[in-house]
Amino acid sequence: MLLVEDEEDMRYLVRVILEFAEDPIEVTAEACDVADGVSVWRALRPHITVVDYRLPGGSGLDVAEQILREDPDAPIVLFSAFLDSRTVERADQLGVRACVSKDRVQELPALLRRHIESD
Repeated sequence: MLLVEDEEDMRYLVRVILEFAEDPIEVTAEACDVADGVSVWRALRPHITVVDYRLPGGSGLDVAEQILREDPDAPIVLFSAFLDSRTVERADQLGVRACVSKDRVQELPALLRRHIESD
């Protein structure tokens, strides 16, 4: 799994929650901005990508758009403290699989597992 998040503390928190879940999910790569997120995704083609909405160099939707242009079936989850209806609607239009608020981080393992197992 690729985690694209600019805040080091949040990357650590997500990694701990996922890797110590009942059914663990390994974070195999991390990136901290739009360009690195797309570059790492291209190099690794992870099973699933979790991307923050607010990133240096643009937004998580920019990352999603670039990835989904290359692979329309790539599973992407938008993870943000700033989810409004317009952002969720745009994410849905792009083909993002799910949007999760950062205050519901504890739900990530189950959500990601469902998307990993459905592919």
